[in-house]
Amino acid sequence: MENAAHQKDQLLAVERVEHSIESTDLNDLCDATDAAIKAGGGFGWVELPSRDVLERFWQGVAAMPLRILFLARLDGVVCGTCQLIRPTQNNEAQKHAAQLTGLFVTPWARGRGLSRMLLDHAEAEARKMGHSVINLDVRESMDTAIKLYESAGYVQIGSHPYYARINDTYVAGRYYTKAL
Repeated sequence: MENAAHQKDQLLAVERVEHSIESTDLNDLCDATDAAIKAGGGFGWVELPSRDVLERFWQGVAAMPLRILFLARLDGVVCGTCQLIRPTQNNEAQKHAAQLTGLFVTPWARGRGLSRMLLDHAEAEARKMGHSVINLDVRESMDTAIKLYESAGYVQIGSHPYYARINDTYVAGRYYTKAL
Protein backbone atom coordinates (compact mmCIF):
# COMPACT_ATOMS: atom_id res chain seq x y z
CA MET A 1 0.00 0.00 0.00
CA GLU A 2 1.16 3.44 -0.93
CA ASN A 3 1.21 6.31 1.57
CA ALA A 4 -0.62 4.75 4.48
CA ALA A 5 -1.52 6.93 7.44
CA HIS A 6 -2.94 6.21 10.86
CA GLN A 7 -5.85 8.23 12.19
CA LYS A 8 -7.32 7.29 15.56
CA ASP A 9 -6.02 3.72 15.23
CA GLN A 10 -7.44 3.31 11.71
CA LEU A 11 -5.23 2.64 8.73
CA LEU A 12 -5.96 4.97 5.81
CA ALA A 13 -4.30 4.32 2.45
CA VAL A 14 -4.49 5.16 -1.24
CA GLU A 15 -2.99 3.02 -3.98
CA ARG A 16 -2.86 2.96 -7.74
CA VAL A 17 -4.37 -0.04 -9.54
CA GLU A 18 -1.78 -1.31 -11.97
CA HIS A 19 -3.64 -3.66 -14.34
CA SER A 20 -6.64 -5.37 -12.80
CA ILE A 21 -8.67 -5.36 -9.62
CA GLU A 22 -8.47 -8.38 -7.32
CA SER A 23 -11.83 -10.07 -6.69
CA THR A 24 -12.01 -9.06 -3.01
CA ASP A 25 -11.19 -5.47 -3.90
CA LEU A 26 -13.72 -5.53 -6.75
CA ASN A 27 -16.41 -6.68 -4.34
CA ASP A 28 -15.50 -3.93 -1.83
CA LEU A 29 -15.40 -1.34 -4.63
CA CYS A 30 -18.84 -2.37 -5.87
CA ASP A 31 -20.21 -2.19 -2.31
CA ALA A 32 -18.70 1.28 -1.90
CA THR A 33 -20.12 2.37 -5.25
CA ASP A 34 -23.59 1.05 -4.32
CA ALA A 35 -23.55 3.04 -1.08
CA ALA A 36 -22.27 6.22 -2.79
CA ILE A 37 -24.97 6.04 -5.47
CA LYS A 38 -27.68 5.48 -2.85
CA ALA A 39 -26.36 8.53 -0.97
CA GLY A 40 -26.68 10.66 -4.14
CA GLY A 41 -23.02 10.79 -5.19
CA GLY A 42 -22.95 8.25 -7.99
CA PHE A 43 -20.61 10.16 -10.32
CA GLY A 44 -23.13 9.92 -13.14
CA TRP A 45 -25.36 7.11 -12.03
CA VAL A 46 -28.75 8.09 -10.66
CA GLU A 47 -30.24 4.60 -10.46
CA LEU A 48 -28.28 1.77 -8.90
CA PRO A 49 -26.97 -0.51 -11.67
CA SER A 50 -26.89 -4.28 -11.30
CA ARG A 51 -23.84 -5.83 -9.70
CA ASP A 52 -22.58 -7.34 -12.95
CA VAL A 53 -22.77 -3.90 -14.64
CA LEU A 54 -20.72 -2.38 -11.80
CA GLU A 55 -18.16 -5.18 -11.94
CA ARG A 56 -17.74 -4.81 -15.72
CA PHE A 57 -17.52 -1.02 -15.35
CA TRP A 58 -14.69 -1.18 -12.79
CA GLN A 59 -12.84 -3.94 -14.63
CA GLY A 60 -13.06 -1.82 -17.78
CA VAL A 61 -11.72 1.26 -16.01
CA ALA A 62 -8.76 -0.71 -14.68
CA ALA A 63 -8.01 -2.10 -18.16
CA MET A 64 -8.02 1.26 -19.99
CA PRO A 65 -4.44 2.45 -20.58
CA LEU A 66 -5.35 6.16 -20.46
CA ARG A 67 -7.24 5.85 -17.16
CA ILE A 68 -5.41 5.62 -13.89
CA LEU A 69 -7.53 4.22 -11.08
CA PHE A 70 -6.78 4.96 -7.43
CA LEU A 71 -8.37 3.07 -4.54
CA ALA A 72 -8.82 4.41 -1.02
CA ARG A 73 -8.79 1.96 1.87
CA LEU A 74 -9.88 2.15 5.45
CA ASP A 75 -8.43 -0.68 7.52
CA GLY A 76 -7.72 -2.61 4.32
CA VAL A 77 -11.25 -2.32 2.89
CA VAL A 78 -11.71 -0.44 -0.40
CA CYS A 79 -14.00 2.48 0.39
CA GLY A 80 -13.39 5.07 -2.33
CA THR A 81 -11.79 5.85 -5.62
CA CYS A 82 -10.92 8.39 -8.27
CA GLN A 83 -9.67 8.31 -11.83
CA LEU A 84 -7.13 10.38 -13.68
CA ILE A 85 -7.71 10.41 -17.44
CA ARG A 86 -4.77 11.18 -19.70
CA PRO A 87 -5.30 12.75 -23.13
CA THR A 88 -4.93 10.58 -26.21
CA GLN A 89 -1.57 10.58 -27.97
CA ASN A 90 -2.95 12.42 -31.00
CA ASN A 91 -4.08 15.32 -28.79
CA GLU A 92 -0.74 17.09 -28.69
CA ALA A 93 -2.30 20.48 -27.98
CA GLN A 94 -3.77 19.22 -24.70
CA LYS A 95 -1.15 16.70 -23.62
CA HIS A 96 -0.35 18.97 -20.66
CA ALA A 97 -3.80 18.46 -19.11
CA ALA A 98 -5.32 15.46 -17.34
CA GLN A 99 -8.96 15.07 -16.32
CA LEU A 100 -9.98 14.05 -12.79
CA THR A 101 -13.22 12.11 -12.52
CA GLY A 102 -15.19 9.78 -10.29
CA LEU A 103 -13.77 10.84 -6.93
CA PHE A 104 -15.92 9.47 -4.11
CA VAL A 105 -15.71 7.90 -0.68
CA THR A 106 -18.49 5.65 0.55
CA PRO A 107 -20.63 7.23 3.32
CA TRP A 108 -19.39 4.95 6.11
CA ALA A 109 -15.76 6.03 5.53
CA ARG A 110 -16.25 9.77 5.11
CA GLY A 111 -14.79 12.42 7.40
CA ARG A 112 -11.33 10.84 7.67
CA GLY A 113 -9.49 12.74 4.93
CA LEU A 114 -9.61 10.00 2.30
CA SER A 115 -11.02 12.30 -0.40
CA ARG A 116 -8.08 14.66 0.11
CA MET A 117 -5.68 11.71 0.02
CA LEU A 118 -7.19 10.53 -3.28
CA LEU A 119 -6.94 14.03 -4.72
CA ASP A 120 -3.34 14.42 -3.55
CA HIS A 121 -2.35 11.09 -5.11
CA ALA A 122 -4.02 11.96 -8.41
CA GLU A 123 -2.22 15.32 -8.51
CA ALA A 124 1.13 13.73 -7.69
CA GLU A 125 0.65 11.12 -10.41
CA ALA A 126 -0.32 13.81 -12.94
CA ARG A 127 2.86 15.75 -12.12
CA LYS A 128 4.95 12.59 -12.38
CA MET A 129 3.50 11.93 -15.85
CA GLY A 130 4.37 15.44 -16.99
CA HIS A 131 0.93 17.03 -16.82
CA SER A 132 0.83 20.64 -15.66
CA VAL A 133 -2.96 21.04 -15.39
CA ILE A 134 -5.87 19.04 -14.00
CA ASN A 135 -9.44 19.74 -15.12
CA LEU A 136 -12.61 18.42 -13.52
CA ASP A 137 -16.34 18.93 -13.47
CA VAL A 138 -18.89 18.44 -10.72
CA ARG A 139 -22.60 18.82 -10.12
CA GLU A 140 -23.42 22.11 -8.42
CA SER A 141 -25.34 20.15 -5.78
CA MET A 142 -22.17 18.37 -4.58
CA ASP A 143 -21.27 20.87 -1.85
CA THR A 144 -18.69 18.71 -0.08
CA ALA A 145 -16.84 17.96 -3.33
CA ILE A 146 -16.88 21.63 -4.31
CA LYS A 147 -15.41 22.60 -0.93
CA LEU A 148 -12.70 19.95 -1.33
CA TYR A 149 -11.69 21.13 -4.80
CA GLU A 150 -11.77 24.82 -3.94
CA SER A 151 -9.75 24.27 -0.74
CA ALA A 152 -7.16 22.40 -2.84
CA GLY A 153 -6.72 25.37 -5.17
CA TYR A 154 -9.06 24.47 -8.02
CA VAL A 155 -10.54 27.52 -9.74
CA GLN A 156 -14.02 27.53 -11.27
CA ILE A 157 -13.75 28.39 -14.96
CA GLY A 158 -17.32 27.86 -16.08
CA SER A 159 -20.74 26.47 -15.43
CA HIS A 160 -23.40 24.59 -17.36
CA PRO A 161 -27.09 25.04 -16.45
CA TYR A 162 -28.08 21.65 -17.96
CA TYR A 163 -25.10 19.65 -16.74
CA ALA A 164 -27.08 16.68 -15.39
CA ARG A 165 -30.66 15.47 -15.36
CA ILE A 166 -31.83 13.84 -12.15
CA ASN A 167 -35.44 12.80 -11.62
CA ASP A 168 -36.55 14.92 -14.60
CA THR A 169 -34.88 18.01 -13.16
CA TYR A 170 -31.80 19.69 -14.58
CA VAL A 171 -28.89 20.23 -12.20
CA ALA A 172 -26.22 22.78 -13.03
CA GLY A 173 -22.58 21.84 -13.12
CA ARG A 174 -19.28 23.57 -12.52
CA TYR A 175 -15.98 23.24 -14.36
CA TYR A 176 -12.71 23.61 -12.48
CA THR A 177 -9.02 23.71 -13.32
CA LYS A 178 -5.78 23.74 -11.38
CA ALA A 179 -2.30 24.50 -12.61
CA LEU A 180 0.10 22.06 -10.99
